[in-house]
Amino acid sequence: MNRSNPIGIFDSGIGGLTVVKRISANLPNENIIYFGDTARVPYGSKSNSTVIEYSIQDANFLIKKNVKLIVVACNTASSAALDALRERFEIPIIGMIEPGAKMALETTKNEKIGVIGTNATINNKAYSSELLKIDPKAEIVEKACPLFVPLAEEGWLDHKATYAVAEEYLKELKSAKVDTLILGCTHYPILSKVIQDVIGNEVRLIDSGTAATKIVEDYLNGRNLRNPSNNIGIHEYYVSDLPIKFKEVAERFLGRKVSNIHKVDLEEITGN
Repeated sequence: MNRSNPIGIFDSGIGGLTVVKRISANLPNENIIYFGDTARVPYGSKSNSTVIEYSIQDANFLIKKNVKLIVVACNTASSAALDALRERFEIPIIGMIEPGAKMALETTKNEKIGVIGTNATINNKAYSSELLKIDPKAEIVEKACPLFVPLAEEGWLDHKATYAVAEEYLKELKSAKVDTLILGCTHYPILSKVIQDVIGNEVRLIDSGTAATKIVEDYLNGRNLRNPSNNIGIHEYYVSDLPIKFKEVAERFLGRKVSNIHKVDLEEITGN
């Protein structure tokens, strides 16, 4: 494996860019290839079998780009497809669930942990299963928060409507007195200020992208796969639809100008 090969990252759309931001901050010399399946977003409302099918196609696309590892920067795909991906491909594949769960358990003081995510992530009980596997005494409260995704993409980061939605979604977790809250969707860190304001400053927010970035860093260090270049890494972005919309939201998520955006026909992804 060539150390200068890129890290591959895929998501159902745009939310995984929060993971790109974390990885590029910690590993600035690494090249990154990102695929956002914007033609078929969201994955969170689809069946597990469909999410597995799409995720295999996404991973296959990145492997053809000679990536050295893959980050599944989508909690829905991580919850539904990670095992299938690891069985099918030899390349290392890192998801969101296990790193986020471990970080939450290292953080909590009262073992009361909240999880917010898409309908699929919550219905799959992805985080609660992982948390209880590690610590059977943990108390977990899960809540699907699907409206957070469009609010994040719209850029309503300090809007009264966003606060109203957050108050409704988070009241159950506040009543349960959780002291740690897993942001179980890669869009949610964009709304972390609103979420923190509503849930209270005494509750620690866990960004699974931050936790996964540490796993990526440890993996590259442990296998001597860090890019040896002293130059800032090259980032390429591929989307299956709406590259102009992707650019607009990507620049909001990453806080900088974004170029190297390419539209890929779905036929190339699906192999049809």
